[in-house]
Amino acid sequence: MRLSPAPLRLSRSPALLALALPLAAALAFSDETLDKVPKSEGYCSRILRAQGTRREGYTEFSLRVEGDPDFYKPGISYRVTLSAAPPSYFRGFTLIALKENREGDKEEDHAGTFQIIDEEETQFMSNCPVAVTESTPRRRTRIQVFWIAPPAGTGCVILKASIVQKRIIYFQDEGSLTKKLCEQDSMFDGVTDKPILDCCACGTAKYRLTFYGNWSEKTHPKDYPRRANHWSAIIGGSHSKNYVLWEYGGYASEGVKQVAELGSPVKMEEEIRQQSDEVLTVIKAKAQWPAWQPLNVRAAPSAEFSVDRTRHLMSFLTMMGPSPDWNVGLSAEDLCTKECGWVQKVVQDLIPWDAGTDSGVTYESPNKPTIPQEKIRPLTSLDHPQSPFYDPEGGSITQVARVVIERIARKGEQCNIVPDNVDDIVADLAPEEKDEDDTPETCIYSNWSPWSACSSSTCDKGKRMRQRMLKAQLDLSVPCPDTQDFQPCMGPGCSDEDGSTCTMSEWITWSPCSISCGMGMRSRERYVKQFPEDGSVCTLPTEETEKCTVNEECSPSSCLMTEWGEWDDCSATCGMGMKKRHRMVKMSPADGSACKAETSQAEKCMMPECHTIPCLLSPWSEWSDCSVTCGKGMRTRQRMLKSLAELGDCNEELEQVEKCMLPECPIDCELTEWSQWSECNKSCGKGHMIRTRMIQMEPQFGGAPCPETVQRKKCRIRKCLRNPSIQKLRWREARESRRNEQLREESGGEQFPGCRMRPWTAWSECTKLCGGGIQERYMTVKKRFKSSQFTSCKDKKEIRACNVHPC
Repeated sequence: MRLSPAPLRLSRSPALLALALPLAAALAFSDETLDKVPKSEGYCSRILRAQGTRREGYTEFSLRVEGDPDFYKPGISYRVTLSAAPPSYFRGFTLIALKENREGDKEEDHAGTFQIIDEEETQFMSNCPVAVTESTPRRRTRIQVFWIAPPAGTGCVILKASIVQKRIIYFQDEGSLTKKLCEQDSMFDGVTDKPILDCCACGTAKYRLTFYGNWSEKTHPKDYPRRANHWSAIIGGSHSKNYVLWEYGGYASEGVKQVAELGSPVKMEEEIRQQSDEVLTVIKAKAQWPAWQPLNVRAAPSAEFSVDRTRHLMSFLTMMGPSPDWNVGLSAEDLCTKECGWVQKVVQDLIPWDAGTDSGVTYESPNKPTIPQEKIRPLTSLDHPQSPFYDPEGGSITQVARVVIERIARKGEQCNIVPDNVDDIVADLAPEEKDEDDTPETCIYSNWSPWSACSSSTCDKGKRMRQRMLKAQLDLSVPCPDTQDFQPCMGPGCSDEDGSTCTMSEWITWSPCSISCGMGMRSRERYVKQFPEDGSVCTLPTEETEKCTVNEECSPSSCLMTEWGEWDDCSATCGMGMKKRHRMVKMSPADGSACKAETSQAEKCMMPECHTIPCLLSPWSEWSDCSVTCGKGMRTRQRMLKSLAELGDCNEELEQVEKCMLPECPIDCELTEWSQWSECNKSCGKGHMIRTRMIQMEPQFGGAPCPETVQRKKCRIRKCLRNPSIQKLRWREARESRRNEQLREESGGEQFPGCRMRPWTAWSECTKLCGGGIQERYMTVKKRFKSSQFTSCKDKKEIRACNVHPC
């Protein structure tokens, strides 16, 4: 059908031209109209505006970027969603990305690149290939594409969308169809790679890290693993800015991988201790089983650590288990203030992040290594429909944990110019607690009671006691420690060291060894927490030194090397190439000789064949309905090959099948056929007969219940005679008849016309103990005469009722 020409109206600026729709969505264009457009206009300027009315500030339609970030990280892929709030819809759309304050009439005005997710819904515009539009004009409420952020140095980017509903174009320069993202080294809202400044604080500070798990079935109900849910042991350290334990956008080390996938901190601790010059304290805390517990059952895991001027950053991580490779933690948290002091308190809510080493999408997904390894990134609510955090609206993930870092003490002369408040001073003077807690995980105690008074009221040594109550022992094979704890003490005003009345702090962690190879020295310090009341000087030592050995097998000619760095990118983009990695000399040999260890390595690397292209696949479809309406069945899902098969080698599966289980099918009650009616239970007068049937299958899973299994009906033989003498005569006759019958059976069976019968068999056992059952007996043919007929000479069967009393 040929449409009438529509009048042309050029937009007021090239930017609005870039927002207009292609021919496929214009709804009322003709070939003549298109021919009249000048072909010499700027980049993408041949896109025409559809006939219709422009509306500003419309809120039914929205443009969202996954995670709702304010910043983008160069080269990272983001999911962009264009949606209409029901009952609204749109028929066509256009989506572009412009550098800030650019008009869009030049190729360099556009920022980043779009990537099509579903070719049935979206395509690149033929006359403006940097823009995305609909494949076919039809009613829709939602489309999605990927946007790959531009390289570093691009600056702020404006994502803009226009929408066609009937003949009306909706677009906004500032509103729900426009999203501004500025360049910053960030992969998630609230996580930034801000530059780390040199610390100017004096002395040292001691902190306590407390981890509060909030991951429970109540807060995160979707697919919550009810068994084996836990937080792994916490591992981390206080370190310098020259050492990175983990960071968003970086690659997980082997130690981080083992924590992320297995919850094992062993390798991570080894990696941290290898950086002894850059690390002040290794941070460790126990695992938490189950993942969430009320604080009145067990205290939250905690650990203490120290920082100084050169090692003023703190990082830690803990695994969310079970999971593919999901963790929470902090990376390079700076505890030094700009005012040359130490941060008093940090409270941070945590969301899970992906280590990039396993491709599972659910808590209990089977092990599926990510090859090649991907960068560490926060999880989002749009990662995968089967993810327990999935939200089709792209909302934020509910926090799964909270970490609180509190300063508990400072040592040495402080140089911060901002005076402490009262809380700050009290924190420095607060008594320190034990670093270690050897209580087994299976023993649940109440909190310790306060310490009792010292048993000595003089300066003689005594002891004091505290108690706790054993509330539960989850594993009887694991013994629980004592519920009483004793500690030496002396009377008021006395000290157990040299008679001094000084109150000293605990010893601060040992310093690193003075050398990196062989025998050296290390030291530790403490400080006076409270001076004597009489004003005398404290004589207790505030520093201790001892010998330390590093790498006992080293010799004067040994040299100490750093760890190998990451491999460089392959020198080739396709086919065979080379890649290199490097390391440096950390300490030259003590004898002055040259270091013989190699500082670089090279090896071959194989990229995809140069004539192939990557395998492009559509997303998985939703799972089909189960193949059955009840019981066990199968369901399937499919995806399509979007690249041409002859252009690349694509062996990915296109269909998946898995089992599905619906509620069990109902089974109705099954019964046998009715038995024959029994004999009348009376020899005269009114009586009854019964018949029964047996239950072969009880009803299950809501099947039809069983009907009656016993039926009765009336029977009447003859009237009973009232004359007692006549009645007795009848009984005598009946008794005589039975005697004759018995004699006849003993003499060889009854005689019937044309045959001789065997005697009756004994009555069978009753089919029921109560409620009416049946008994049977049989008479079989012993001899059939030639003159007999089949109808007059055949086996006999009798049935009678039994156990008719109610149950």
